[in-house]
Amino acid sequence: MAYVDSWSGPLAGRPDRHLVAGPTALTSSEPQTMIRIISGGQTGADQAALDAAIALGLAHGGWLPRGRKTESGPLPPHYALRELRSARYRDRTEKNVRAADGTLICSFGPLGRGSALTEALAIRHDRPLLPIDFDHTPVARAVVVVERWLHAHRIATLNVAGPRASSEPRIHAAVFALLTAVDWSSLAAALHKHLLEEQA
Repeated sequence: MAYVDSWSGPLAGRPDRHLVAGPTALTSSEPQTMIRIISGGQTGADQAALDAAIALGLAHGGWLPRGRKTESGPLPPHYALRELRSARYRDRTEKNVRAADGTLICSFGPLGRGSALTEALAIRHDRPLLPIDFDHTPVARAVVVVERWLHAHRIATLNVAGPRASSEPRIHAAVFALLTAVDWSSLAAALHKHLLEEQA
């Protein structure tokens, strides 16, 4: 059963292309419309991912708890995320994992409780998962790793997770730097080529 997500980008306002329990169905003929970044809207890694998408002109979206809850108050309205009826962070975490083609978890050091839950849910729902620990993988190296993973799994909708700002003040800058350095145009072209091959 399809649902309509709230998101912004080249196809904003059109029906979502995802099934709740399945990965992206690539239906667009325009490469630049095939990619979007989603998160749960929390401070830190989540908002860095959304900020990167906005800066890059990519579609963004995702689900967040009732009241647009974050640790610093309601998420500002320029972030095009959809509220759940539930106020529990766990519920939005699972919703985003299931809505994405793959989940990227960024950290400095071991995963915190929220990120560990994201990891467990990605494994449970058999979704591609990539953890990046900036303590061991500098941003420049992480870009290469992420690009290879995105291409290998044909990730059109990427869910990004990680610590909130209060627990790791460095995470926003690191995630933003990582995502804005990724060659999204190359990924879009590869996804578009794959779509055309499937349609041939």
